Amino acid sequence: MRSESELSGVTLLGAGKTEYAYDYNPALLERFPNKHPGNDYMVTLNCPEFTSLCPKTGQPDFAEIRINYIPDQFIVESKSLKLYLFSFRNHGDFHEDCANIIMKDLVSLLEPKYIEVEGIFTPRGGISIYPFANYGKPDTPYELRARERLFSAIDRRR
Repeated sequence: MRSESELSGVTLLGAGKTEYAYDYNPALLERFPNKHPGNDYMVTLNCPEFTSLCPKTGQPDFAEIRINYIPDQFIVESKSLKLYLFSFRNHGDFHEDCANIIMKDLVSLLEPKYIEVEGIFTPRGGISIYPFANYGKPDTPYELRARERLFSAIDRRR
């Protein structure tokens, strides 16, 4: 069992009725300590029902958001992530912006060894857009891996 102090930053899980934010709110994100910071392991999170708004037309955009990260000291609490991703529902930003914002907010919260965020947006105007943003902790092998992974993602799409 985790001690109360370890989970003091987790306030949304088990808090009764869930309140949803209807505009972008990174303050919803919560974390808890990683019990295995010496291990390299991947955490995969998938949100198949992500929605945001086109900043120009206000039309809804739909996507699957895939997040993979190698934690360092912290892990994202999944309910807070769900509520955070839901907060994009009325947020107007282009697909590429959404992927980068999500990645940067998670980097700020978690300081992971490595993270990648991929958006698989449904077609609008006959074009699908699949933004991919990633980060590796500077001055570590993960920084080089992030660059390699970025270019392998590009190659994979050809």
